[in-house]
Amino acid sequence: MTPMTQSVMRESSLPGVKLFSRGKVRDVYEAGENRLLVIATDRLSAFDVVMEQGIPAKGAVLNQITCFWFELLQDVKSHFVTADIERYPEEFRPYASQLAGRSMLVVKAEPFPVECIVRGYLAGSGWKEYQKTRAVCGIRLPEGLQESSRIDPPIFTPSTKATQGHDENITWEQAVALIGKEAAEAVRARSLAVYNRARDYAESRGIIIADTKFEWGRANGEIILIDEVLTPDSSRFWPREGYAPGRSQPSFDKQFVRDYLESTGWNKQPPPPPLPPEVVRKTSEKYREAYRLLTGRSLD
Repeated sequence: MTPMTQSVMRESSLPGVKLFSRGKVRDVYEAGENRLLVIATDRLSAFDVVMEQGIPAKGAVLNQITCFWFELLQDVKSHFVTADIERYPEEFRPYASQLAGRSMLVVKAEPFPVECIVRGYLAGSGWKEYQKTRAVCGIRLPEGLQESSRIDPPIFTPSTKATQGHDENITWEQAVALIGKEAAEAVRARSLAVYNRARDYAESRGIIIADTKFEWGRANGEIILIDEVLTPDSSRFWPREGYAPGRSQPSFDKQFVRDYLESTGWNKQPPPPPLPPEVVRKTSEKYREAYRLLTGRSLD
């Protein structure tokens, strides 16, 4: 089916199964004492507002890219258990058509209240801050960098996790105060290590991961990687072909939607304006292309 004729899941419905939480994109269900079932819907949020239309295949792309990274980075302890519906608890089996390709069974973890952001290129708010201070989140960078310049080595810039509104950048000292020095040093080191491996792999596949957001949590006394990983929603993906510092880059994420919304004069408060079919179609194509380039496969 083409992106425009494929069905869209804006919200899952699993009667008889206990809902754990419903976020901007993911619906999460209880799956036993220490497990959760995570479903990536086709909802899209921009400027912290969920759009009325879903983006065909978006949830499947996010879920399957995350599964891909968990399998590629098997030595990194994570919450991932399986994406095989046959291995899900029995109560989920009747909903296989909803779950196929867009769900995973995970270990329940206690998330740290810190977003672990790694920046390998100068873009977005980081570029704006650098222009004013020659630093990003208090980290001094070399003189003479341009928009989209590569940052070597990459930098770790934590932020707070906002349940509503925007996350806020915090200092290293604030991160330590929130989760303790030992945990802060662990998630910083692991975030940088995972990003460096992923950045090198993605560039070999034609994608630049300019920056990304990791989430870590604790389960059974261990620090593990949780939530989505290195997707077009949690990262800034650029095509390697045509990359040139000194300007903004085309992207594989929802920037296409943001650019459209900016052009409408919308005040970024609910309700959002409807998205034209062309914007929905092109956004779906961008997500699919990111999956194809990274994995070498077409989306199931």
